[in-house]
Amino acid sequence: MSTVTVNGGISFWHADQGSADPREPLPGDTTADVCVVGGGYTGLWTAYYLKKAAPYLRITVLEQRFCGFGASGRNGGWLYNGIAGRERYARLHGKEAAIRLQRAMNATVDEVVKVAAEEGVEADIHQGGVLEVAYTPAQLMRLKSFHETELGYGESDRELYGAAETARRIRVAGAVGSTWTPHGARIHPVKLVRGLAAAVEALGVVIHEATPVTEIRPKHAVTPYGTVRAPYILRCTEGFTASLKGERRTWLPMNSSLVATPPLTAEVWEEIGWEGRETLGDMAHAYLYAQRTPDDRIALGGRGVPYRYGSRTDTAGRTLPATVEALRELLVRLFPVLEGTEIAHTWSGVLGVPRDWCATVTLDRSTGLGWAGGYVGSGVATANLAARTLRDLVQQDAGQGTATDLTTLPWVNHRVRKWEPEPLRWLGVHSLYAAYRSADRRELARPDAETAWMARVADRVSGRG
Repeated sequence: MSTVTVNGGISFWHADQGSADPREPLPGDTTADVCVVGGGYTGLWTAYYLKKAAPYLRITVLEQRFCGFGASGRNGGWLYNGIAGRERYARLHGKEAAIRLQRAMNATVDEVVKVAAEEGVEADIHQGGVLEVAYTPAQLMRLKSFHETELGYGESDRELYGAAETARRIRVAGAVGSTWTPHGARIHPVKLVRGLAAAVEALGVVIHEATPVTEIRPKHAVTPYGTVRAPYILRCTEGFTASLKGERRTWLPMNSSLVATPPLTAEVWEEIGWEGRETLGDMAHAYLYAQRTPDDRIALGGRGVPYRYGSRTDTAGRTLPATVEALRELLVRLFPVLEGTEIAHTWSGVLGVPRDWCATVTLDRSTGLGWAGGYVGSGVATANLAARTLRDLVQQDAGQGTATDLTTLPWVNHRVRKWEPEPLRWLGVHSLYAAYRSADRRELARPDAETAWMARVADRVSGRG
C-alpha cells in the first residue's frame, strides 16, 4: 500500500500527539511582575525557573498561537551540548571563558533530563549521545579537527571512531569515521514542550495563547487584546522575532525542513543498526540531523529553501516537493536499504540566526527588557541554559540575588549588529547556501581531503568562520 505523505500540519510531532486544548487569549489590559513573550522552550523554561526561585512573582506568558507552535514543536529532537558562537566568544573573552560556557552546556543536557523526571514530563528521552559521521575525505579531515577542538574545550569523554567502530553503532553507507559525545539525548519535542507548559501552569504561571505580541517596549507588551505592563518584559521569540515592531533585522529566520519515514521493520533495523538510538549528524556544510524515534521511524532534517524574502515565516510548516525529494535522496544515500521507502510526513520551521551566528542572553537593566535566542539550530538545550541565566539576571537586577556563575558567562549581554536590508539579505543567504550545497557536491565527487574553497569563502562572508 502506498504511503500518503502528510505535508505540513505544523510537524509530525504535533500530529503524533493530536491537538491540545487551547488556552484563553489575553482578556484585556493587565499587570504582572514579569511578562514573557513566547511560549516555546525559552519562554516556558524562563517562567518555570523564575517561579521556582520566587513563587510570589506574578508571571504571564504570551504566545501568538499555541505553546510549541514554533521551533520548539518542529525541531529534530536533539537535546545536545552544542552552542552557537563559542569560538567567537573564545576570541572575545579568552579560551577559559568559552570553556566555562561549554561546561555549562554539557551540564544543561543532564539538567533538562533531571527536571523532566522531577516534573513527570514523559518526553521519550533517551540519552544515547550524539554521533557525527564523515563519509568523504574532506568531511573526515573536518571531523578530526572538530574532535580535537572539542577535546580542547574540556570534553574529555568524547570518542573518535574509525569506519568499523562507526558501523558498529550505525551503518551509514560509506562512513569512514565519526565522533561521539555522551552529552546528548533524543527527545520528542512536543511531549517536552507540552509537559513543560503544564508544569509551569501548575506552579501558578498564567499562559495566554492566541495572543500575538505586536510591540515590545519598556514595561509594555502590546497585543491586539490589551497590553501587559510589567517591570520586566522578556522576549523569547527566537525565529519569529522579525514579526515584532522594530525587530525585522535583529535575527534572521532561517528555514529548516524535516522528513519522517513510516515505522521501519525489524529487518530494516537489523541492516541499519542504531541500537543505541544516538542522535545522528554529519560533517557536510549543509549538515543533516536525524534521530531514531520511539516508534522506529527515522526523522531527518536539513536545509531546504533557507530563507524567505522579507524575513517571512510560514504557518503550517509546508515543505516544497523539491526539498522533500532532496531529503529523501539524502536518507537513501545514508541508508541504501531504504530505497523505495516513502516519506510519511514532512514539515518545516524557522530558527533564529544573528548576524555573527552567536547565541545570546541579555537583560538591559536600564529598561527591564530582556531577551534570549539566536540559537542557530542548537536551541533545545541552549534554551534551558538561557532561561536559567535570565532568571539570575532578573533576580540580580531586582535585588533578590547577586552575580552567579551563569550571569558571568561570555554570551551574557553580547551585542551584535543587525542583518542587511532587503534585497541584500535574501541574495546573501541564498548565495551562501548555494555555495555550501555546491561544496558538498564537489566533495562527494572528489577523492581528495580538501574542503571546497567555496565553503571556506561562504564561512568568512557569513560570519560563521
